[in-house]
Amino acid sequence: MPAIPPTKPYRIGRSKTGLGLFATKPIKKGTKIIRYFGPLLDSKKADEDAIENKYLFELDKRWTIDGSIRENVARYINHSCKPNAESDVKPRKKKIFIRAIKEIEPGEEINYDYGTDYFKAYLKPIGCKCEACEKKRAKKKAEARADRVLQKAKDERKAKKKAEKLTKDTARDPAKDKAKQRSKAKASTKAGGDAQARGKAKSRRPVPPGRAARS
Repeated sequence: MPAIPPTKPYRIGRSKTGLGLFATKPIKKGTKIIRYFGPLLDSKKADEDAIENKYLFELDKRWTIDGSIRENVARYINHSCKPNAESDVKPRKKKIFIRAIKEIEPGEEINYDYGTDYFKAYLKPIGCKCEACEKKRAKKKAEARADRVLQKAKDERKAKKKAEKLTKDTARDPAKDKAKQRSKAKASTKAGGDAQARGKAKSRRPVPPGRAARS
């Protein structure tokens, strides 16, 4: 690990994603924190254009800085989707500086957005682990848990109401059966009485004139 002079406002420390660069002093917004440097690679040269690693920083279509060298302390700065710094690229001077875009307090990790191409190539396949994305994932998980709890409570209330209704209906059935039986009994008694009355009425019919009653 490279030695850092005590006059510099940063140190290398342990981060959630490995090693990172942390502020040791207050850093004001707009301050040039550190230079990102290394050998210049010429894309017109096949052997240099074929070099591939995670620390390549493109200046323009032709020139790229290979920041993989040990002395380049800026390579320890991690990506963030909500950064407190940014890369200040100066193609003509072939230089890159990392500049604060927010007030950075001592102990705070310094980070900047690596850009879309890097994100798609290196971070998206494994999932971004910056603080902003971790908070977003934690929020989604908490919301999903809350939704599951609410749905479970809803299902339990629904099942309870169904069980109560079933119990109430079962308790009412005997009374309904008795009422039905009484109704059937009344109907049967009425039907019998009506039939008997019709029989009596039939037996009391007068004998037509001119006909003798048969013995």
